[in-house]
Amino acid sequence: MSVVLLALIAVSLFLFWPGSGERPLVVYCAHDAVFAENVLRDFERETGIPVVVKYDSEATKSLGFVNLLIQEKDNPQCDVFWNNELLGTCELKERQVLAPYKGAGYQRIPDNFKDPQGAWAGFAARLRVYIVNTDSMTADQAWIDARLAGNESLARGTIAEPMFGTTLTQYTLLWHEWGEPRLREWHRSLRDRGIREVKGNAATRTLVADGACDFGFTDSDDYFGAKDSGQHVDALPVRVSGKTICIPNSVAIIRGTHQLERAQKLVDYLLSAETELRLANSESRQLPLGPVDNEKLPLELRRLVVWAAQGADLRPLLPDRQAVIRWLKSEYLR
Repeated sequence: MSVVLLALIAVSLFLFWPGSGERPLVVYCAHDAVFAENVLRDFERETGIPVVVKYDSEATKSLGFVNLLIQEKDNPQCDVFWNNELLGTCELKERQVLAPYKGAGYQRIPDNFKDPQGAWAGFAARLRVYIVNTDSMTADQAWIDARLAGNESLARGTIAEPMFGTTLTQYTLLWHEWGEPRLREWHRSLRDRGIREVKGNAATRTLVADGACDFGFTDSDDYFGAKDSGQHVDALPVRVSGKTICIPNSVAIIRGTHQLERAQKLVDYLLSAETELRLANSESRQLPLGPVDNEKLPLELRRLVVWAAQGADLRPLLPDRQAVIRWLKSEYLR
């Protein structure tokens, strides 16, 4: 039985935790269950606070949860939202779905990765990267950038459809930096030149790792998944106006929760150096945003930490996000 199905059953069965008379802490989690589940179960064991987790599908998870939380605003069913895509969390703040909290975890996160009013804080980031099959080509960023900007065929390149997830964040940053006309032209050019569009970053990773494509857009955690399986791949940072695209996980408390103190404990737990190091040393290799002991980081992660420090500030992008979504719906949902 899948983790998702188990979580849904748990939500329906355990409105009150057996023997305690207390409702468990309900977490909506857009981060991959394979990495998040153990963290949340350890929190449960260490604190004695029961946790029920609801996960969602890869292709639509962050956007799906954002829409669900907006729908539930007047009757919240969730206490804490662990998102893996920042702009949706920013939208929830604008919709007054989130409750501010500036605890110990919030204090250790750099300012450009948290909300000034404390509505959310980022942690454990991913980078947008080019994944390159090194059997097919040299990992040369100048060559890839020139190829994408030129007129040659892109049949050996791949990208996820930009309606959701981190590809949507990338498109929103491009809209913000380039303006609508240039992004539309670039997008049309990619498609006209035959770039392979797939349903998610895991699919772009697989196409490149298996040699069906030479390079593609993906996230750093997907790249490491291919690297760990012995595939001949390398990664280069995707840059926009000289900045990398560093996309943190984020955590926020839902306004109206009846378990505020418990929710705050989970937020501090997720924003701790211990959790960031744990996720950095997991198979997903999430990048710590707060201070940690660098000697405890995997060697292969240290160059990405440098790239993450060069990340664009994503917080001003929210006004562009809905415009990008409306445009992309006209492209993909005709």
